[in-house]
Amino acid sequence: MAATLALACVVGAAIAVHCAVTAAKQEHGPLASAIESGNGVVAHLLITGIPAKAPAPGKSTEDRWTVDARLIDATYSGAKVRGEADVVVVGDHRWQNVQAGDRVRTTGSLKDVRTGQPEAALLSAASAPVFMGTDFDVRGVAGDLRKQFVKASGWLPPDAAGLLPGMVTGDTSALPESLGIDMKTTGMTHLTAVSGANCSLVLGGFVLLARRFRLSRPLAAACGSGGLLAFVVLVGPDPSVLRAAVMGCVGVTALVGGLRGRALTFLCLASSTLLILDPSLASDVGFLLSVLATLGIVLLASRIGSWIPTPVPRWLAAGVAVPLSAQLLCGPVIAALQPQFTLYSLVANVVAGPLVAPVTILGTIAVPLSAVAPWLAVLPLAIAGHCAGAVAAVARFFAGLPGAALPWAEGPAGVIAMVIFSVVTVTVAWMMLHPTGLLRLVMALHGEVVMRLERRASRRGR
Repeated sequence: MAATLALACVVGAAIAVHCAVTAAKQEHGPLASAIESGNGVVAHLLITGIPAKAPAPGKSTEDRWTVDARLIDATYSGAKVRGEADVVVVGDHRWQNVQAGDRVRTTGSLKDVRTGQPEAALLSAASAPVFMGTDFDVRGVAGDLRKQFVKASGWLPPDAAGLLPGMVTGDTSALPESLGIDMKTTGMTHLTAVSGANCSLVLGGFVLLARRFRLSRPLAAACGSGGLLAFVVLVGPDPSVLRAAVMGCVGVTALVGGLRGRALTFLCLASSTLLILDPSLASDVGFLLSVLATLGIVLLASRIGSWIPTPVPRWLAAGVAVPLSAQLLCGPVIAALQPQFTLYSLVANVVAGPLVAPVTILGTIAVPLSAVAPWLAVLPLAIAGHCAGAVAAVARFFAGLPGAALPWAEGPAGVIAMVIFSVVTVTVAWMMLHPTGLLRLVMALHGEVVMRLERRASRRGR
């Protein structure tokens, strides 16, 4: 108990120091005076992130793009400031093609970021980026690979061509809008981008490949960790991917050390490590859903799977238990964000689940081949694209059924209702799969009620 309390104090102190340093940079950094003045700036930036599409404000139909960058220097009100400061650039469609490592110059206005964000400022760009040169950045190379993969997938049917890059590299730029809506309606949005499942498949694939070549356990672990690191660089360090990657590396380390069956420990260690490194993840909904989904799988999947009768194949039992466990814990959070009930979510995810592995593995193999030897990438692209098209067909089919998205209560009432619904779901599932146990429980309750009534009647008779 004392050790746990001491560890909690150390973690809390580390997070407090990190937050204090971040706040000091925002209040006294090189951009503080420029933000306070409210004047326009000419900024020289080094792009450090991946452009992402952002929703347009109000009724505007023009796309907006955001990208992370680092300040090189800025000029405002005749003064020039230098010093490192991370900023988020918000611009129009002309910013969608910048890559990590590009040095650009632009004009705009600086604004305060929301509380909890680690960046020093938000730069609302008023002009297109003017390229001043390019520094080598492996993330820029990864961006080129992603774009090449999207082009190489262009010959596939529209749904497959849009969904395949999203499932393999996280690039959803070619995803049809109608398919994105159907994926959301059926609770399959997590399949439109890279998630923890993809990281697990890549890590497991590299480890199995290394063991196939009879490498020792430590070398296999190093091979798996290196492959996973390359995959994370390729798709970009999103919170869910980072969580899964850190957890995977911790798991590999435990496996090498002979410590198995401690998935909950690995999850806690991975989540704590990421929160210490970046406390702003605590307010990231994607990170929260990722951790909750993994927690549900760790705590409930094996138990729910054991409830299913033995004649049912174990792979099918796991295919039902895993998505159900994740959905039970993520349901209340999703209800708070999106007040609707996806009636066919569990069935759709169970049907699409077996297709994720071939899409991830063959698609990942096709990524470097599409850039080096495109003719060699045709076969893995065809198979992975066919599976991705089948995932899209599943989403289309279930989204078209009546009652695919039912209205749900908003606010705290909706969250509480979803928690109650989750508990009832688990209870009903146990009752259906354990009729003899349910009968014993009912008979025991009946006996207890009869005994209490007899005691009360005997007391009155006296």
